[in-house]
Amino acid sequence: MSKVWPDCDAVRMKKPPPLLLGLALLFWGWQTGFLLLAAPMAAILESARLIKARWDLTDDDFTRIWTFCSLLLLAAAAYAFTANDGPSNLLTYFRDPSALTQRGAGTASARATTALMRWLPIVFFPFIAAQTFSSREGVPLHIVSLILRRRWLRARERGQPPPASSVVNVTYAYFGVCLFGASLHHSEGVAFFWGLCGLLAAALWCERSAYFGRVTWLGALMLVVGLGFLGQWGINQFQHYLGNFDPHWLSRFAHRGFDPTHSKTRIGDIGRLQDSSTIVIRLQTAPRSAPPRRLREASYHTYRARVWYAAEDGGGFQEIHERPPGTFVLVPAKTNTETLNIASYLPGGKGLLPLPEGSGRLENLPAFSLKKNDLGAVYAEGPGLVIFDAHFGPGRTIDSPPDTSDRHVPAGEIPALKRVISELGLRGLSLKQTLQRVQTFFQRHFTYSLEQEQDFPSQPGQTPISRFLLLTRRGHCEYFATATVLLLRQLGIPARYAVGYAVHEARGHGKYIVRQRDAHAWCLVWNGQTKLWQDFDTTPGSWIADEEARASALQWLSDLFSNMAFEFSKIRWGQAHLRKYILLGLAPIIIILFFQILFRMRRRKRPRSASQQDAGRCPGLDSEFYQIEKKLVAHGLPRQAGEPLLPWLRRAFSDPRLQALERSLSQLLYWHYRYRFDPLGLTPAERQALQRQTAACLAQLDEAFRTGNGVSCAQSHI
Repeated sequence: MSKVWPDCDAVRMKKPPPLLLGLALLFWGWQTGFLLLAAPMAAILESARLIKARWDLTDDDFTRIWTFCSLLLLAAAAYAFTANDGPSNLLTYFRDPSALTQRGAGTASARATTALMRWLPIVFFPFIAAQTFSSREGVPLHIVSLILRRRWLRARERGQPPPASSVVNVTYAYFGVCLFGASLHHSEGVAFFWGLCGLLAAALWCERSAYFGRVTWLGALMLVVGLGFLGQWGINQFQHYLGNFDPHWLSRFAHRGFDPTHSKTRIGDIGRLQDSSTIVIRLQTAPRSAPPRRLREASYHTYRARVWYAAEDGGGFQEIHERPPGTFVLVPAKTNTETLNIASYLPGGKGLLPLPEGSGRLENLPAFSLKKNDLGAVYAEGPGLVIFDAHFGPGRTIDSPPDTSDRHVPAGEIPALKRVISELGLRGLSLKQTLQRVQTFFQRHFTYSLEQEQDFPSQPGQTPISRFLLLTRRGHCEYFATATVLLLRQLGIPARYAVGYAVHEARGHGKYIVRQRDAHAWCLVWNGQTKLWQDFDTTPGSWIADEEARASALQWLSDLFSNMAFEFSKIRWGQAHLRKYILLGLAPIIIILFFQILFRMRRRKRPRSASQQDAGRCPGLDSEFYQIEKKLVAHGLPRQAGEPLLPWLRRAFSDPRLQALERSLSQLLYWHYRYRFDPLGLTPAERQALQRQTAACLAQLDEAFRTGNGVSCAQSHI
């Protein structure tokens, strides 16, 4: 057994109340499914109250047990990581960093961490058992503290007094480890809450203040427990409340997104509409290519009570399979002439993709699943940010041919529509002529406005669209798109209502951004000759300038934060090419380590004397007194194995030849001990005196052994 270091403070933590630690272990085993293991562990710890025998464990013993627990923790971490397919998922992520591989690596790491946290009471059980059955009240703090342990080891190597340390009782720390491990349970319900409250109350009961009575203390405890229960119950209720909503409805409160099932317009609302200038989409065109004018997310064919609807299932979504990974073919065997790189958020990991008209194939899309419907909407599930390439061109689209829903007009809108048709003389015209005349009608006689006022008295049977067509002739894009769709349908031309974003704001060469206020609505009209849907936008072009004029003077600051959030999102959702950044970050570290190893090897190759090597291992090993020891051993005065210098020298003084040297050799031994073991060592003058005295005594010893007469060494004055 090694010596226990002195000068430790008193024990910092009190002993826990009886059975607290055993109950905590049983509670941990019950919540995590390790009850069969927790029961004997609890019995072992609580048996210390009946077994009076104790082990006299020293600091080195506790250090060995703590080291064993640390190694056990590393082994448990490695096992948990490999058992949850961590290495394979992580290797796959570094080979192909994408949202899908990042999700697998993150899931494996989370499962491994959760398993390791559950095992903590098992890992540190040997240490708490050692303290429980030890004769000491606690363990020195420097054993569990890496910083203090380094200081103690450094002091021991230098022969200096150790720094002050404390003795701590780790029982309450282990109690917290048990509760933390129990919190990572699989079951649901309130059992964990009430068990946690009971254990904490038992632990705090012995620590309650003497200034308050038991009734007051219990009342305060019950109040805290009641508030905690209400808070937990309230959070659970709120989660269930949110869970009852359609996730597409929740996406309206996120960065961007339309609902594939319906689009509630703001037609008929009084007042000024407010839209955010937040950047929601970023685009990069191919060299020498112009961006598309619009990005469509969805379209609808049924108008009722100011709401446009698709089918109840969103228009019949169908799964699109990857071939190869990251590539999704929307329109097979289509020739795509243009390419557009799109960076778009998916609020909540789900949402519609903003795509240019005529998109036939998507590449490098890190989606977990992709679906399309008959109305041209593409619904993706994946990370919160997707960056992909959309290949598009003229020709076929994913939109289905028109049906009866694309010709339906609500009865309340027909009188106003007939009046406009008669006014414009639209009967009997070709599709091209009809579109030109309708476009001219809206451009010349209507104005764009985000503000609606009650300028005209409401009349019976009048709808917001009829008021827009016949009276106000002022509105935003939803008015123009809805009125255009219904007007064409009244003429027997199939039409649909489309929503998405307008693209117009450039940011550098080939780069464009789309803001939330760029959300737009327009009309899709069916061309019977080409058998294709084509965009038809009757909103006056001045709407873009009007929107930009409403921009805040601090928009640059908002853009700065938006760009920072975008860069962070790329890293978070695996879109930032982490392999390149990791290699660039590791390069300087590798270079520094290489030079350190290189120069260290050169230093190690330098020859060192034996005295230098001994001095580097321990102070005082280069003392000149060892020369006297060799001299005496060589003349028949051997030193036994493990025999200290002082007893050996006293035994050597029995030799008549050394009697005259007794005082001188004792003085040299005193200096040697100070040089060897005293933390302060010798002063420079004393060190020189040791060297001179030793040289003089060696010469006198040679003379004494040669003649057989003792001669006193000359004394130096310091």
